[in-house]
Amino acid sequence: MSANDRPDGQQPRATDESAFLKACRREPVPHTPVWFMRQAGRSLPEYLKVREGVAMLDSCMRPDLVAEITLQPVRRHHVDAAIYFSDIVVPLKAIGIDLDIKPGVGPVVEKPIRTRADLAQLRDLTPEDVWYVTEAIGLLTAELGSTPLIGFAGAPFTLASYLVEGGPSKNHEHTKALMYGDPQLWADLLDRLAEITSAFLKVQIEAGASAVQLFDSWVGALAPADYRRSVMPASTKVFEAVASYGVPRIHFGVGTGELLGLMGEAGADVVGVDWRVPLDVAATRVGPGKALQGNLDPAVLFSSTEAVETKTREVLDAAAGLEGHVFNLGHGVPPNTDPDALTRLVEYVHTHTVR
Repeated sequence: MSANDRPDGQQPRATDESAFLKACRREPVPHTPVWFMRQAGRSLPEYLKVREGVAMLDSCMRPDLVAEITLQPVRRHHVDAAIYFSDIVVPLKAIGIDLDIKPGVGPVVEKPIRTRADLAQLRDLTPEDVWYVTEAIGLLTAELGSTPLIGFAGAPFTLASYLVEGGPSKNHEHTKALMYGDPQLWADLLDRLAEITSAFLKVQIEAGASAVQLFDSWVGALAPADYRRSVMPASTKVFEAVASYGVPRIHFGVGTGELLGLMGEAGADVVGVDWRVPLDVAATRVGPGKALQGNLDPAVLFSSTEAVETKTREVLDAAAGLEGHVFNLGHGVPPNTDPDALTRLVEYVHTHTVR
């Protein structure tokens, strides 16, 4: 089932006619919708204020704080969609994996998963494990009204890379060694993570998320043949698990220019594109029947307003012939970005794409 198919008996949502969901469904839009990855976070002074003294993972488990942080960029920038404030390792923490998010480093896993016996750490995720997600989304949907909320999760490969490496990695040596050296253990690991990820996305959708995005942050480290053989089955399983809900499914990775077609083939309705591939080129790689999301280089935000507008026009021009386009950055908002630059960018895209 694609985002264009509405499940029988499903009640219309207040968000159904939003520009964001229309673009995801490849329907005519009043203007090109805009949202930003990492739009709720370190670039906003109001975020730093409410997070003061609160550890990252703790902040993800407090519904009132999650709701406030998620809403901040909607209030400030007038983006067309909110994205649920969380972290991709939250479901792993929820099932008891001993990990922490260390400032300046990222997620660090106490006991990396590298043997078959280690798989026992990965039990099933239940809605009760992430009760705070259900509660926070209830608060958010009541506040957001017709503005869609995007749920999200880390893709099996990226979660596996953290678990196997024990933390962030530039070259993914342990991850690739396991993938090449013990294909069956690797397949079992990714399948287990696909189950956990699917359960996490289902909780978000059932609580009221209008769309979901699967982040495969590190999958650009793989060649297409390795992706198809060793990663795509698990990602496909996740997309199929939530297909019956009829919400748009977005797939995004960094450095994935050579994988765009396969990432769409995995089951996404919308394929996220980083800044390295123009959207018109990306469209030929992805093929028909998919909307695209992206893809302004985040570094452009540190230039002059005129330069930002010039590069934004290039993105919009490249997207002119697409079936559906959601404007975004080619990756997340850098933490030292001037928030006013984002506000101006949203206004510029809205103004220059009025139909």
